[in-house]
Amino acid sequence: MNSRTGKPVTVVNTRAQLSQCIRAWKQTGETVGFVPTMGALHGGHLSLIEKAREKASRTVASIFVNPTQFAAGEDFDTYPRDADADIARLESVDCDLVYLPSVEEMYPEGNTTNVRVEGMSDLLDGVYRPHFFYGVTTVVARLFLHVQPDVAVFGEKDYQQLQIIRRMVRDLGFPVEILGGETTRDGDGLAQSSRNLYLKPDERIAAGALQGALHRASVRLAIGVTPSVALDEARALIMAAGFRTLDYVSLVDPDTLRDLPDTPLAPGTVARLLGAAWMGKTRLIDNISATR
Repeated sequence: MNSRTGKPVTVVNTRAQLSQCIRAWKQTGETVGFVPTMGALHGGHLSLIEKAREKASRTVASIFVNPTQFAAGEDFDTYPRDADADIARLESVDCDLVYLPSVEEMYPEGNTTNVRVEGMSDLLDGVYRPHFFYGVTTVVARLFLHVQPDVAVFGEKDYQQLQIIRRMVRDLGFPVEILGGETTRDGDGLAQSSRNLYLKPDERIAAGALQGALHRASVRLAIGVTPSVALDEARALIMAAGFRTLDYVSLVDPDTLRDLPDTPLAPGTVARLLGAAWMGKTRLIDNISATR
């Protein structure tokens, strides 16, 4: 919607500073597209900014490593952080404003309020990271209140997260249009992710097998193979590629995220294949559409 300007991106750290910018834009009739991130930005994040720019006249990205979505023993302390590099990347795609709040700005002292999307948050990744989506919905709800966006874009790579955010917005009545951004992949098929930085060179070579196994399962489902057979084949391929642990490979309803019955897909069915597995010390997730 807006053309490249080459202007430096504005960086703010407080809700008050952010609100002043947003208010000035909206008073002149401009619309706001928002992409929340935890930094360590890659091409996938930048593609979401580009999508937001297509839908709104101004774009905002947040960079906030959210402590409430990390459990004890997870990688909160070691999660990659390089704000200067991230800001430069955002500037390269003409993001208008970067919001870099502190923990205290997002979670004021004494706060006790959380946002929970029950049910959907307890499936798939929620089984293995039961805290995770409750932290995500809590911080995204707060970011929506701070940024006041008209449109927000989330990557389809984190498909469960995308669907949970859609449900939260629908249930709570946030006046925000939620868009999914297509997964950005490297040449070997591996979905771009900030945690790919943790992979050793040999692990990086093998990690693309996760997407390959899901793709093969989608082909098998399209010709009428039953889900149990297609999923078992995918699991075997993933483990044969050198993954340390397989958390799940599931075929689910794309809206509810609940497992589909073990019968061949009926013609016209649209489903979603999701997988999560550990390559060394790195947990990778991926998903693709499955149709017949």
